[in-house]
Amino acid sequence: MVFINLYSDTQSTPTAEMRQAMAEAEVGDEQAGLDPTVDTLCEKVAALLGKEQALFLPSGTMCNATAILVHCERGDEIIAHETSHIINFEGGGPAALAGALVRPLTGARGQFAGDDVRAAVRPTSRYHPRSRLLAIEQTANLGGGSVWPMAAVEEVSSAAREAGLKVHMDGARLLNAVVASNGRAADYGAHVDTLWIDLSKGLGCPVGGVLAGDAAFIDEAWRWKQRLGGAMRQAGIIAAAGVYALDHHVDRLAQDHANARLFADLMGEHARVEIASEGVDTNIVFLDLTLDGVSAADVSARALENGLRIGATAATRLRAVTYLNLAVDDITAAAKILCDTLDSFS
Repeated sequence: MVFINLYSDTQSTPTAEMRQAMAEAEVGDEQAGLDPTVDTLCEKVAALLGKEQALFLPSGTMCNATAILVHCERGDEIIAHETSHIINFEGGGPAALAGALVRPLTGARGQFAGDDVRAAVRPTSRYHPRSRLLAIEQTANLGGGSVWPMAAVEEVSSAAREAGLKVHMDGARLLNAVVASNGRAADYGAHVDTLWIDLSKGLGCPVGGVLAGDAAFIDEAWRWKQRLGGAMRQAGIIAAAGVYALDHHVDRLAQDHANARLFADLMGEHARVEIASEGVDTNIVFLDLTLDGVSAADVSARALENGLRIGATAATRLRAVTYLNLAVDDITAAAKILCDTLDSFS
């Protein structure tokens, strides 16, 4: 049976060429700064994002957690969109690890405006938590993979800095935004204090994220990395995947975006499917189902039996995500499986 996985771009797997680069990687003691491959990766990411230094970490969630721990003290408040990853998908990390609150903002497609930030900043008082950090998610996952325009990032960042807040970008899919907008990652980086990129989504690496900021921030981030588990020692084996990906897998993200649009076009022809109003900016497609008495989870479960893994993110909503291991034929086959699955409920 055909099996196609549209559950997430975290389902991507290393190419043969990436595996070869990993096998041949020069390694050393990462913590002592003696792993040349890790150093190369961090230097490449720092330059890409326009920051002084960068730090290799096991995951994007750990990048967010580390940044929050550096920026916030216990009782401080973070301002973020209500659909953001740090609120919904990190196990309550800001509260559990940093003792920080998160004040959620609303707004279409996972985004908000400068005036929303100004309204959310707390007055200075011993009775209030201290507004400390603004977090922006690029792209906005639950906003349909929407791309924050550069002007919007500049607007909300300026509002935060007017109030003395630091600004952090969850850049899990930042490079998708860069490719979709024909922009530069460093231009986004210029409007935030800290940001990171994920290696294990669209770039196809098996593990890792890289967090960037100024030298003082990275020095403190290293302290928290040590507290949270320490160095990865001969991490050049996995860092080599990131180096390879940055050299070979960035521009090709455009194909993932084209595949996502193709999937949306094919599924939009089905009578029981509406493409969510978020639209398709990058590699994420939300499908809203109109099947009486049938949930998205029901459809997801039956689709899996038929050879397609696709996520159910709400009662009647499915999410499909494209990535480098999927060809056009996989997309057309996935659409047929899902259409046949939907028809089986009628």
